[in-house]
Amino acid sequence: MNDDSDALVELCRLFGRRQWCPATGGNFSLRHDQTQMLITRSGSDKSRLSADQLMLCDLHGRALDAGLIPSAETALHTCLYRLDHRIGAVLHTHSVTSTVLSRATTGDLRLRGFEMQKALAGNRGHEDEIVIALFDNDQDIAALASRVERRWHDAELSQPGFLVRGHGLYAWGETLDDARRHIEGFEFLFACAWQERLLGHE
Repeated sequence: MNDDSDALVELCRLFGRRQWCPATGGNFSLRHDQTQMLITRSGSDKSRLSADQLMLCDLHGRALDAGLIPSAETALHTCLYRLDHRIGAVLHTHSVTSTVLSRATTGDLRLRGFEMQKALAGNRGHEDEIVIALFDNDQDIAALASRVERRWHDAELSQPGFLVRGHGLYAWGETLDDARRHIEGFEFLFACAWQERLLGHE
């Protein structure tokens, strides 16, 4: 197992233990080079992931080993890698908080006043409003990827992540550590936002 596989497996297990991708949900990928990515295979339990549950795909989602099946949302990963050559990792979680908050939010999610906003690349303080794009869920992943791509080109994806309604969070970074920080930052912010709503604060 090489260093990339080691790091991705370790992170999958960590997020699995945090219950951010239960029931084999979620998917995680790491850019292997400018033409390929390493991604979790379909149906893998992230809390007990092993290196043989990773696979290589090209950036159009085609498996290098035709006998292996990548995660269902592979097209969203490949879309992001093609949109920005600087993206080195894409992580997708299914936490309860992000899923419920996405269903309870109309339009994009807007947050302000949290120090943790600085965990997200490009944000310098708590005073600015941050806007997290929220897409309606779609079983047609290619269609969902097309909507993500359109908003990217319209400069409407200002944060290193987005929500899919009733589904979960996608976040990315130039490195696996960056992507991990973004997932953890978003998940903290979502938990705070949801608690505030429960307390009656909008």
